[in-house]
Amino acid sequence: MSEQNQAVGKNETMSAELIAKLRSAPILSSLKDDELRCLEGVEEVHMPKGATLVRQGEMVHNFWILLDGEVQVFWVHPDGRETSVAAMPKGSAFGELPLLANIPSVVNARTGSDSTLLQLSEEGFWKLMTTCPGVRKAILSNMADRVQKMQSVTVQQEKMASLGTLAAGLMHELNNPGAAARRAASQLRQNLLRLHQLSLKFKECDLTKEQKKCMFDLQDHALANQKPRVMNSLEQSDAEEKLAEWLESVNVENAWKLAPTLVSIGMDEHELSCARDEFQGDMFSDALSWLDALVSSMQLVGTIEESIGRVTDLVHAVKSYAYEGKGKKQSLDVNESIRATLVILAHKMREKEIVVEKTFAQDLPALESEASGLNQIWTNLLDNAIDAVPAKGKIRVRTWSETAQLNNGNSRKEICVMVADDGGGIPLEVQPQIFDPFYTTKPVGVGTGIGLGIVQRIVDQYGGSIHFSSVPGNTEFVVRIPAARQ
Repeated sequence: MSEQNQAVGKNETMSAELIAKLRSAPILSSLKDDELRCLEGVEEVHMPKGATLVRQGEMVHNFWILLDGEVQVFWVHPDGRETSVAAMPKGSAFGELPLLANIPSVVNARTGSDSTLLQLSEEGFWKLMTTCPGVRKAILSNMADRVQKMQSVTVQQEKMASLGTLAAGLMHELNNPGAAARRAASQLRQNLLRLHQLSLKFKECDLTKEQKKCMFDLQDHALANQKPRVMNSLEQSDAEEKLAEWLESVNVENAWKLAPTLVSIGMDEHELSCARDEFQGDMFSDALSWLDALVSSMQLVGTIEESIGRVTDLVHAVKSYAYEGKGKKQSLDVNESIRATLVILAHKMREKEIVVEKTFAQDLPALESEASGLNQIWTNLLDNAIDAVPAKGKIRVRTWSETAQLNNGNSRKEICVMVADDGGGIPLEVQPQIFDPFYTTKPVGVGTGIGLGIVQRIVDQYGGSIHFSSVPGNTEFVVRIPAARQ
């Protein structure tokens, strides 16, 4: 507790005044006087506005009842920003949850105004819990209510975290096709201007019938081979160098600039022999420049189409991610749900050059459910895997279906999803705790510890199960969800 507090004194004998103060707390209001006397030894303290009672990530050593004033609760983000979680009014009791669960505080708590509190030490708290059934029942009831509220808050935090991941992914994913389309459009504009200028030159030259036929043949060849030829790097380099040297030998301007485009549609000196025979001097360079502008323009149109298609795929993925599960029964494609999540997280995987090995069952049944949050399962599991693997590591995602036998003798179809990584693994000593609420091995402010707890709760809502195995170099999480819940 902050050094700013001022102790008024311990109450070894319960006075009527103190009993009245204790009864002002809603959790103690229904207790009898003799039950309240279990709180003998409670200390009354005054604290100024802004005094810190609890620090996020630190163990709590007191139980408090707020007699007067206000206590504000904050969540601290990794970048130091604070988000207000709640404001506890007069009569609130707090501190029992971290004491009973033996976990660090997940929030900061400080006085929002000059406040008076009744404070019970950790030792006194445990004595109270073991010797006073009435008070114990009241405190546990209060804790259950607080846990429920905290779960609601953590669910919202997890949704916001997922939204942040979604937004970051969208910014990266939309930027790439957007920038590519913009560059292609700019280059296409230059090509159109070049084609216009060359068309004017050809018009003034009054092309012969043979020259026109040669240009039409080259145009047909170019349009029939819009997409670049698939060659390995060495083959492409050799072909470009050979053609560029030939073009230079026949005095073509910008030979090394024209060669890559011409090679991409399968052109070599043999294919260009008709143009070499029909066009003399600068006309040959102009003819090849016209062909280069035409081929390049067609390829740029393809780039723009591909970029727009990529944006369309992203919009579809975001709609699938954002609108999945709205409290009404619906049929969900689990494969598509995972694909959408992979699209959202693709930028993080590219940054670490992670290889994703996907094996999606084509006969996977649809998931019929009223539950929501399916994408949060994949987001948490994949995000954890991305953090766990080293640079150029591997993540495996597999889906399949199984027929499970139930205890009542019936059977049901289950949808199974595995997310595995080749990271360092989960230490054996912490494996029993990874699904515990708020448990995290990350530094304070970096991990909330709510990810896998949320995953397990969502899986439970679907009536499914989640299991894992982990050794260095191979960690696997397997989620099983009934295709249709009875």
